[in-house]
Amino acid sequence: MIIDSHCHLDYPDLFNQLDDVVKRANANNIKYLLSISTTLESFEKIKLIVEKYNNIYGTFGIHPHETSKYTGLDSNFISDTIKNNKKIIGIGETGLDFYYNHSDKSVQKKIFCEHIDAAANLKIPLIVHTRDAEKETYEILKSENKNFNLKVLIHCFTGTNDFAKKLLDIGCYISLSGIITFKKATDLIKTVENIPIDKLLVETDSPYLSPVPYRGKTNEPSYLKYTVKKLAEIKKISIDEVMNKTSNNFLSIFNL
Repeated sequence: MIIDSHCHLDYPDLFNQLDDVVKRANANNIKYLLSISTTLESFEKIKLIVEKYNNIYGTFGIHPHETSKYTGLDSNFISDTIKNNKKIIGIGETGLDFYYNHSDKSVQKKIFCEHIDAAANLKIPLIVHTRDAEKETYEILKSENKNFNLKVLIHCFTGTNDFAKKLLDIGCYISLSGIITFKKATDLIKTVENIPIDKLLVETDSPYLSPVPYRGKTNEPSYLKYTVKKLAEIKKISIDEVMNKTSNNFLSIFNL
């Protein structure tokens, strides 16, 4: 069994052929999928998806790119939006992205903290996006973790070895995408070698970041098997062990 811990099934490339996408996932041993919210509009689609498919769960969150459109968002709104839906099992994706800076940094930080408050209030995991913002992301998570016993999942990790160590020190889990199959991912692979398998999950981030041999094409959950295979090579363990460990980590984090 493999679990795709982060995909965007509401995006048109997948949503418009979702029955087939789910069938291909099932045929490739992908048992559960977590479809991640990025906007209020995407969340409306996610609610429809999780209602239709028993093996798909969802989250609610506003992507850092989109925060300038949601400056009034607060933790109460987030909590009220999802607290009665048992298939919405996480908060995110949220976080900081200073690479593109589509939203002001101060706004990103404010909305990130509102998501953290909601996750703490509901006692469900926080799914974090971070790019070119390692210092700020760590400082916020470390500070907030003193106040709340947070469960944090860093999605699509591409950071430094030092960042990984700091995240592990505050109890974060780390999710890996198809990027680990890329030829130029040598530094990332060295970092992954040092992350305990008990702290790792796998994801597609589909429709983005297709692993080799599908790089450059639309990604989908069925391709997760290539990331699992590469992770087994990196960790020098069997594919079955990678599947079991990463799946158990997911089930533990999300209380499934």
